[in-house]
Amino acid sequence: MTLPDATVRDLTVRGLRYRYRVLPCPAPRTEPVVLLGGALQGIHGWPQMDAHLGPHADVVTVDLPGMGDADPLPAEGGGDDLLCEAVTGVLDDLGAERVNLFGFSYGTTMAFGCARRNPGRIARLALGGVPAHIGDEQRERWAAAIARLHAGDAEGLAALASDVLLCTDPERPVHRRALARSYVRRAFVHALTRSPHAERSLIRALGHRPDFSGGLSGVPALVFAGEHDTVTSAERQRAFAATIEGSRFLTIGESDHWVVLERSEDVAELVTRFFTDRPLESAAALRPVAPLPRPRTADAALPTGGRGVR
Repeated sequence: MTLPDATVRDLTVRGLRYRYRVLPCPAPRTEPVVLLGGALQGIHGWPQMDAHLGPHADVVTVDLPGMGDADPLPAEGGGDDLLCEAVTGVLDDLGAERVNLFGFSYGTTMAFGCARRNPGRIARLALGGVPAHIGDEQRERWAAAIARLHAGDAEGLAALASDVLLCTDPERPVHRRALARSYVRRAFVHALTRSPHAERSLIRALGHRPDFSGGLSGVPALVFAGEHDTVTSAERQRAFAATIEGSRFLTIGESDHWVVLERSEDVAELVTRFFTDRPLESAAALRPVAPLPRPRTADAALPTGGRGVR
């Protein structure tokens, strides 16, 4: 199928300029798909999603305030509420009653928050690489990376950030490990040298303390993780998924937090299957899928059983 050209529209929220891109689908099978990425993924950062989702749905990518070419977030009053308000502005401008919402890494905070605030407007929710628990050791490593940034050492920041975001244990196989590390380092340096407010945005993203408490009901949801995610372990992400009523959780093999880069085609296929109500079990590179128990909070005891019950 030949897809039409994408269009870009400018919006404002609380006086801040931002924009979104929509790749229209001639004959959509499901609601529009809105993609919210990490600190390094902007409006043009999802080519694999265009290829997989484009034949089935309108694909929408966003430069929210503080990201890409959008206006920087203010020092005060620029929290998750503002970003969720901006996402709602995209939905309104699209004229979409409901959308499929995908969040990855930093973007999961906004996606989960939007689903909690406006569940009636979310047809399906997919979350990958959820930073549901950041320990003290991780925060100390992020603080060291931010110190490099304050010192004007973009290369040093990129090296430290890569070590935090990627699994460096040689005993744990990661697909395209060297490529992922090279990409992440270059992406950090490129962002810092290209955008005048990238430093402020990265400091906010690296120091952000997301709130994934409170659970969610009434929205079909999928949570997935790279099996070697070292930002938040797959086990802790599984526990978070159990707070979402009726959700599914799975892991993708030989990948870490940057699963969308290391297993880009597999992630795109998985998300496309979920948003078009097709079976997940036969998607490539997946560990076995099983229903989740229902602990009351994300801090409840993790279920036992090992790899086969993720």
